[in-house]
Amino acid sequence: MEGKTYPEFSTRYPLLLRTFMKRPVSLYPNEIGVVYRNADTGQYQRFTWREWYQRTCRLANALQSSLDIKPGRAGESGDRVATMALNNHRHLELFYAAPCMGAVLHAIVPRLSLDHIVHTIEHSGDKVLFFDDLILPLVEMIYDRIKPIVEKFVYMSDGGGVPETKIEPIYDYEELLKGQSAEFDWPYLDEDTCASLCYTTATTGLPKGVMYTHRQLYLHALHLMAAMSWAADPAIPHLGDSAVPILNTPFCHANGWGMPHIYVYGACKVVLPGRFTPEGFCDLVQTEKVTSTTLVPTMLAMLVEYEDLKKYDLSSLVGIGVGGAALPLGLKTKAEQLIPGFSAISGYGMTETGPAVVSAFTKRYMRNWSKEELDKVRVKTGLPIAGVEVDVFDENGRPVPRDNETIGEIVLRGPWIMEEYYKDPERTAQVWKDDGWFHTGDVAKVDEEGYLTIVDRITDVIRSGAEMVPTVLLENLTATADCVLEATYVGVPDPKWGERPMAVIKLVPGATECEDDIYKFLEAEGVEKGRLTKWMLPDFIALTDEIPKTSVGKYDKITIKKELEKFLSKAKKMREA
Repeated sequence: MEGKTYPEFSTRYPLLLRTFMKRPVSLYPNEIGVVYRNADTGQYQRFTWREWYQRTCRLANALQSSLDIKPGRAGESGDRVATMALNNHRHLELFYAAPCMGAVLHAIVPRLSLDHIVHTIEHSGDKVLFFDDLILPLVEMIYDRIKPIVEKFVYMSDGGGVPETKIEPIYDYEELLKGQSAEFDWPYLDEDTCASLCYTTATTGLPKGVMYTHRQLYLHALHLMAAMSWAADPAIPHLGDSAVPILNTPFCHANGWGMPHIYVYGACKVVLPGRFTPEGFCDLVQTEKVTSTTLVPTMLAMLVEYEDLKKYDLSSLVGIGVGGAALPLGLKTKAEQLIPGFSAISGYGMTETGPAVVSAFTKRYMRNWSKEELDKVRVKTGLPIAGVEVDVFDENGRPVPRDNETIGEIVLRGPWIMEEYYKDPERTAQVWKDDGWFHTGDVAKVDEEGYLTIVDRITDVIRSGAEMVPTVLLENLTATADCVLEATYVGVPDPKWGERPMAVIKLVPGATECEDDIYKFLEAEGVEKGRLTKWMLPDFIALTDEIPKTSVGKYDKITIKKELEKFLSKAKKMREA
């Protein structure tokens, strides 16, 4: 007699986010699993894993019964559930309830322009929009434009209740959950069912949408967890019973860099800051004994500037992963001097890559190297993480030599690299060329050890005559000056060379150095030590109180170029090209 088999529960068992969600409540139901601190009031809310899971079940029931959200399947996405929210427990509940019931979570970046926010909502076809109380004024500003698309709105606040507003129909989040069952029959979806939708920040053109399946997000998290477990570098945050992460990367930025998946699956105590502030960060680290976090360089710069930093006990902090932009060695050094005992490490990814694909971990034979030598490795872009193929191609589609000089474009393959831009075949064709590699548009070089170092975006390279000036190289070197907090470079039109570099610099608080001091520093540390050639030095240096940033904290070079005359008016001419 031939027995019946169940491949859907064995060899073809689906890789689903429900597996992540259910693990911590099965292991530690009565332990505090989720901690949220309101950045404005300083009040804490703590939930056991059982409480958090039950709230997530109630939310899934509300999505299904009260908000009429329909699930999808492989090849056909479910209803889109949009969020405009900070990193709080309600957003974490949405991160699991929506995709695990079969819907698609669309976490919107609130700092996009209003036109771009409206575009993403229209393009996605969001059926319901959940938003925090702080986001209410923004939603009211776009309400008339999105009400033909969005059928229902859900207001989220610590105080409860709904405000007087023109937005309708509007529901209170906590009231939605009341009366709902604390259990939910989570479906065994096809693992290729879409789970989330993220949009790029659109440095050029309109934002592009990227759909991620459960399988992609599962494999992304699993490979990152593996890398964190076997890494030889003590700067890499490790998982385990003692791991207490604070999730600073906004959930709306490429799935929160995968952190909501990794740390829930790891059953760690997940600490949520609402929005990032230096005071809130320090209070959370001290109170919850936080061991690791992720930051963009601008957040790290805010900590360096924070005058009360030394009033807090930050000794539990071991590792900080820095992404979103290159980690300047100077910024890393300044931060580690202020917070002894921890180390910052660089990484690389983009919305299209889920996001992580490269990390600047050190190799095991480097363990006995001096900190100075290790830090030079940790600020490189890094090595491919397990599970993805990464290369750097020249203009003819051939790998560049590992000479740490020749530059080319980073190309990728892997199980969580996006398949296509959502409803955008034309721009899909631009990044997936005939060679079967995803072309990132980022320019890098490779050293003899295989470490990548990004030198620029193709669109940001300053083209001076027949040469290309790599702005990231200049930015990183400039940031090593003790007086420099942040630095970026853009091209200034030049009648002879086409473009010449201009440095836009924010000094550390209290610094008295001037443009000449910075130029002399670049000559001494760059040209004389062979890191730069003389023609790369900036023709102009502009000192400013603030450098424009994009919604994800990168230097906003488009805005700088639009306001070029303003920056040139405060810049000092340093040399003749």
